[in-house]
Amino acid sequence: MSTVSKVSVATKRLLLGRPFRSDTLGHTLLPKRIALPVFASDAMSSVAYAPQEIFLVLSVAGISALAFTPWVAIAVAVVMAVVVASYRQNVHAYPSGGGDYEVATVNLGPNAGLTVGSALLVDYVLTVAVSVTSAAENIGSAIPFVEEHKVWFCVGAIMLLAAVNLRGIKESGAVLAIPTYGFIIGVLGMLIWGFTEIYVLGQDIHSETADFGIVPEQDNLTGLALMFLVARSFSSGCAALTGVEAISNGVPAFRKPKSRNAATTLLLLGAFSITLLMGIVLLAEKIGAKYVMNPEQDLIGAPEGYQQKAMIAQLA
Repeated sequence: MSTVSKVSVATKRLLLGRPFRSDTLGHTLLPKRIALPVFASDAMSSVAYAPQEIFLVLSVAGISALAFTPWVAIAVAVVMAVVVASYRQNVHAYPSGGGDYEVATVNLGPNAGLTVGSALLVDYVLTVAVSVTSAAENIGSAIPFVEEHKVWFCVGAIMLLAAVNLRGIKESGAVLAIPTYGFIIGVLGMLIWGFTEIYVLGQDIHSETADFGIVPEQDNLTGLALMFLVARSFSSGCAALTGVEAISNGVPAFRKPKSRNAATTLLLLGAFSITLLMGIVLLAEKIGAKYVMNPEQDLIGAPEGYQQKAMIAQLA
């Protein structure tokens, strides 16, 4: 074997890991506890920035419009519950793992299937871009170095995620389990502690932006204009639904009974996503958190050079 071939084989082994025989792949199938972080990490990351997007859009009309945030969050939660219920039916009806592509192909024809598949590819690329950018913003709120080098952080994170996933679904699951469960436990703990301080201990808690005003881009929005603004905030908040379809695409990766385990994992995904979404929005609204497009111009009372923190960072 030539030196070039040896290097090629070594590189492939480093990136992809040890090869397995097709008839011995049973050990790579996922139990629910590992499948959840593998397939739910997408949806969980969406929960980190979807509430922030609701506040961002409504801030266009000033502080008074932020009163709509709980109602917009409830609407998003209802849609998420419907979508999760629909996909639970899909994993039983289409257990081969084709997901939306298979559903569209079987019922509407190959052209519809190709259209759906193409849309999903674009969706996945955008999801990676938005989720990694959101991670940079949240981590940058605590670590100034990341805030100053967001682009390099995002590029490195994408390369790391790609390398982890190339090793195989079970191996990536073992790695993703730690940050995914850590995120769920951390945010749930933060929400429980916050609501306990407010409603049980009776403490008056305010976020760092609670005393800031907002310069509205549009004054006195009423009627149809206000309805469109609320609808836009709802569409932005629906970013929380990103990644819900991932489980229906990966049914074959579950241990038997595959469809039942996939449906249970979907239920857990929906429960965690809705709980975290509603909790973040309600707590943020309660403590007066604000998030605007341009903090230097849109926040009244902010000190000079104020660096706006992500919504979850403000809650923390």
